Amino acid sequence: MSIGSPDSTVGVEEHPASAEPARTAATPHGKSPGRIAFDRLRKDRVAVICASVVLFFILIAVLAPLLTRLEGQDVHTFNTDLIDEYGYPTIGITGQHWFGVEPKTGRDNFARWVFGAQPSLIIAFVATVIGTAVGVVMGLLAGFLGGWVDRVISWLIDFVLSLPYLLFAIALVPIVESMRGGSFNLTPEDQANIRFYVLIFVLAFFGWAGLARIIRGEVLSLREREFVLAAKAIGVPTRQVLFKELLPNLVAPIVISASLSLPAYVTAEAGLSFLGVGLVEPKPSWGQTISVATNWFKADPLYLWLPVVGITGLVLSLALLGDAVRDAFDPKTRR
Repeated sequence: MSIGSPDSTVGVEEHPASAEPARTAATPHGKSPGRIAFDRLRKDRVAVICASVVLFFILIAVLAPLLTRLEGQDVHTFNTDLIDEYGYPTIGITGQHWFGVEPKTGRDNFARWVFGAQPSLIIAFVATVIGTAVGVVMGLLAGFLGGWVDRVISWLIDFVLSLPYLLFAIALVPIVESMRGGSFNLTPEDQANIRFYVLIFVLAFFGWAGLARIIRGEVLSLREREFVLAAKAIGVPTRQVLFKELLPNLVAPIVISASLSLPAYVTAEAGLSFLGVGLVEPKPSWGQTISVATNWFKADPLYLWLPVVGITGLVLSLALLGDAVRDAFDPKTRR
């Protein structure tokens, strides 16, 4: 058979065509680090349970007005007819008051409990977002620009980390209140709102420095990589290099830091409210309730255990979820 025959021509043309599908089918489909971490979290039973508990508390805080309407009670209504002359409740758990009533005031415990979840979650999430944003920007600038910018930002980080957090929080509240006319000239609502925003500021102010130090260290190792040097060589603007080239490679430490900050901020808000420098009436707060309930523990233990269980369940779930997130983003860990 000659080389130019039709049969031989067909055989030569069919060979690459038949090999192409096999090559395409064998091509692997890679996953991004975020997708790999999400898949590992989804298979982690502890992470799924903790995420469900956190979602439960978030729904309680969001649906607090609806839940109190279903119960038929209000968070601020005083039921003096349900307490005796010594301030002790005369009723327990009933169909009208699902968790009983508060000693001395007769306010509904269930309404106070569901509304008390709101400030803890709002303060923790807002402070985490602000602290994370500031920490990421400061860390990126310090690590990438270097020079005097790095020295100034590093000095700020060391200065913030050296401040006594508790004393700073205690001193800042009366300072802000005096700037607004003094605590004696403010209504209880104004005092509660001022302390609410002061708590967010204090937690975010002390939260950004630790993350900025971590991001700075990561950027120092990444800025000499080939993709960064190539972007700088072709004249890519600094802002684009920071947020489009470097930032996607910093997702893991950012997510880990944020997930571990949330339980710390919930605990800090409750602790400051317990000490009397956090939230005050008429804004409900679990920490504030614990501070009052310690005086009524023997007569009404449920009054104390409600916020304690709430804080413990929320903080424990957030902490375990943060650990699971850290393990999911760590390629050396297998859970």
